[in-house]
Amino acid sequence: MTTGQATVCLTFDFDAISLWVGPMGATSPSMISRGEFGPVGVARILRLLDRHGIPATFFVPGHTAETYPDAVREIVAAGHEVGHHGYLHENPVGLASAEDERRVLARGLDALERTVGARPVGYRSPSWDNSPHTVGLLLEHGFRYESSLMGHDFVPYWCRVGDVIQADGPYLFGREVDLVEMPVSWVLDDFPHFEYLRVGNRVSPGLSAPSKVEEIWRDEFDFMRREVPGGVFTLTMHPQVIGRGHRMLMLERLIAHFGAGGGVRFTTLADAAEAFRAAQPSPPSAPQT
Repeated sequence: MTTGQATVCLTFDFDAISLWVGPMGATSPSMISRGEFGPVGVARILRLLDRHGIPATFFVPGHTAETYPDAVREIVAAGHEVGHHGYLHENPVGLASAEDERRVLARGLDALERTVGARPVGYRSPSWDNSPHTVGLLLEHGFRYESSLMGHDFVPYWCRVGDVIQADGPYLFGREVDLVEMPVSWVLDDFPHFEYLRVGNRVSPGLSAPSKVEEIWRDEFDFMRREVPGGVFTLTMHPQVIGRGHRMLMLERLIAHFGAGGGVRFTTLADAAEAFRAAQPSPPSAPQT
C-alpha cells in the first residue's frame, strides 16, 4: 500500500452446517447443530456492523447458500461482500484432480449466483489449503483476489503459478500472476482460539478467554500501525464461533480500539485488493489456459 492509512478487513466464513457434514463427516444431530448456530451468529454480526457502519466480507460455501438462502441474502442486502468458499467446505488438496477442483469451484459459484444474483470476485479456500491447481483455476474463472495464503501478514501481494518444491535443493518460485493475495494467519482466526473440537484422534481444546484473544489481536493491530504503514489487518471469524455473546462483546471492543485515533478505514477485502492493484505500476499477465 502506498499511503500511511491503516486498513481493517473484518471477514467471516459462514460455514454453517457444511463444515460438519463435509470435512468432519458428522451424522450426529448434536454435532451438526453446532453449524445451525451459524445463522444466529450472522444476525448478531449484521446488527453490530450496522451500528458501526462497517462493511465486511463473508465467505460462503455453496451448501450454506442453498441451506440458508435468506441469511445470505440479508448479508448482501446489508451491503456486505460475499466471497466463494467451496461448496461443502472441501479442502482442495483432498480432491482427486484439477477437474474435481474445477467442478467444486463451479458448483459453489452456481449456488451463490442463484442465491444472490451476483458473481463473487474473491475466493477463500476451505481450510486455507490451496492445491497446485487452485490459482490457475481462479484465474480461469475470473477471480480478482484470493485469501488463503500466509506469505505476509499485513501486505497484499501477487499470487504465483509454477512453483517447484525441491527437497534436495532450494525452493523455486514461479511467476507472479494477475490475482491478488490478501494474506491470512491462524493467529488472527477465531476458530483455533475458541472452538472445542474432538474428532477421532484430533483434539483442539479451544475455549480461550476472550481477554487473551483480544490482547493478541489488539497487539497485532498496534504493531501493524507502528511498523507497516498502509498495512491491511485481516481478521477471520466464523459466525458460529464469534457469534457467542461474550465474544461479540470482545469484537465490539476491538472495533472501538481499531478506530481510536483516526487514520483507519474499515473496508471489504475486494476494496482492499483493488486498492493494492491501483498502487501497482502494472499487474502481471495471467497465464494462458
